[in-house]
Amino acid sequence: MNYPTIELDFGSISIHEDFMIAKMNEGILFDISKNETLLEIGTEVFQGKPYAYISHRVNSYAVDPMVYKQSAKFQNLKVIAVVSDNDMTRTLASTVEKEFYIDANSFRVFAELEDATSWVQEKLSLSVTE
Repeated sequence: MNYPTIELDFGSISIHEDFMIAKMNEGILFDISKNETLLEIGTEVFQGKPYAYISHRVNSYAVDPMVYKQSAKFQNLKVIAVVSDNDMTRTLASTVEKEFYIDANSFRVFAELEDATSWVQEKLSLSVTE
C-alpha cells in the first residue's frame, strides 16, 4: 500500500497505517510551533485512532525538549520513537529528551528504522487491547 508523504517547509512526514515518520531538514530548530503542525497532521490523519510518531533523524538539527510535554497532551499519540545512526544523537534523545515525555515506557531510541517501526506497532497493538 502506498502512503502519502507531506512536504513541509521544515521537513517531510510520511504517513503509514498507524504511524508517521518525520525527517526534519538540516539545521532547523524543532520547536513548539513545528511540533504543533505535526500534532495537527496526526489529529487530522488518524482521527482519534491511536498512532505513533517516529523521528527519523537523518539530518542534524536541534530539538526543544518542551515539544514532548506538548505531545503528551494528545491522548491518541501513544508512542514516540527516535531513530539515528549517530551515537551522540541517540544518547541525547535517551537521556535528555526522554525525561520530558510523561510516559517513558512509550519513548524509545533506535539505531535502525526497521526496529523502531516494529516496536511502535507492537506498542500500539498492546495499547489497543488495554
